[in-house]
Amino acid sequence: MSEFRIEKDSMGEMKVPADAYYASQTQRAVENFPISGITIGRSMIKALGTIKRSAADTNLELGLLKPELHRVIVAAAEEVESGKLDIHFPIDVFQTGSGTSSNMNANEVIAFRARELSKGELQVHPNDHVNMSQSSNDVIPTAIHIAAASAISSQLIPALTELKAALDVKVKDFALIVKTGRTHLMDATPITLGQEFSGYASQVGHSLGRAKIALKELLELPLGGTAVGTGVNTPQGFSARVIEKLAKTTGLAFFEAENHFEAQAAKDSLVQASGCLKTIAVSFSKIGNDLRWLGSGPRCGIGELLLPEVQPGSSIMPAKVNPVIIESLLMVVAQVIGNDATICFGGSVGSSFELNVMMPVMAHNLLQSIELLSTTAINFSRKCIVDIKANEKRIAELAEANISVVTSLAPKIGYDQAAKLAKEAYETGESLREIAERKKVLPKADLDRILDLLSMTKPGL
Repeated sequence: MSEFRIEKDSMGEMKVPADAYYASQTQRAVENFPISGITIGRSMIKALGTIKRSAADTNLELGLLKPELHRVIVAAAEEVESGKLDIHFPIDVFQTGSGTSSNMNANEVIAFRARELSKGELQVHPNDHVNMSQSSNDVIPTAIHIAAASAISSQLIPALTELKAALDVKVKDFALIVKTGRTHLMDATPITLGQEFSGYASQVGHSLGRAKIALKELLELPLGGTAVGTGVNTPQGFSARVIEKLAKTTGLAFFEAENHFEAQAAKDSLVQASGCLKTIAVSFSKIGNDLRWLGSGPRCGIGELLLPEVQPGSSIMPAKVNPVIIESLLMVVAQVIGNDATICFGGSVGSSFELNVMMPVMAHNLLQSIELLSTTAINFSRKCIVDIKANEKRIAELAEANISVVTSLAPKIGYDQAAKLAKEAYETGESLREIAERKKVLPKADLDRILDLLSMTKPGL
């Protein structure tokens, strides 16, 4: 049996692997783009299958597609959705900027499998039947929106919700542990460890809001605009019907683009969604960096937190343990920020006249950012946050040595005298309380009340 078969398209003949479900246009793209070896992901393939199935259903309803063709196209499209045919999607991400190659890949695979399901009795054409009433120029951006919105809804939002819940537990656990606050990396007035963690929990809460903003941006679909936004070759009512089916299938409130020319010519929604993801990543960076500094040590660092020990940290230093979960999180942050730069560039330079021509790489980066943020949020929560402990002895030692508690004395003895006390404490190594008592700046009862560390964290009470 031959390793290849001959397929034909408008440009002539092509040798295609004998066992491939795709045809000549896919093979041309495979040969034209031997760039990275990175192919479009599962979520994009699934979205393409969902679109093709929904389009076939709509074309049947509108009397455009014969029932026998509809039956086999839908069956083949469902196999694409399920992942059964993923091996037949070999095209590199770095391909034609409209994603036409990947759209035709889906059309060819579904057409081939549909013919196979009909036992060769039906001639199913990838353009005339599978791509009926559609264009790559509206299918690919629609697939990106479906894939990204689905991932945000099913992965990122639940992951952030779990991370916030884990941080909320620590807020309660650490509520009465008073520690040294720090600003400019220098000692500042006291704060509770619970208050500090409440800031992290709030950041993740805001991240949840940003994920929902990103999701909302992606619910507007350009399907129905076909080539340039005019909807040429698309029957009346097609877009609304297909999008209604897509919404029902995904459980997401997708709706037709208000302006198809904007929806296809620009990719501002992807840029904004990526911006939200970048902001979530930056929040992760702040939280992660704080925790690894607070857990630094074990003897020569800050050492206020005891981070979970998950693996040996050195091939040469025995017993060394590093904050590796946080380090992996920070690498994700770097990747997401880099992805956003690519998406911004793609949205600005790639959008010319009636079409953006950097969609495949924008899709790849956006979906990767969603995936990375989702998985790292879960990993960070389960392998770091849940098992973090407070080193209460170390926290108390540092809090007692904190000279900035003099701030609470300033309203009673004046800023200048308070500064002198602080300077003397720093130079002599005595605690601020010891010097204040020795100099009798206030009665002991007043000092005890004013220099109570916990009360400093709740000055209004």
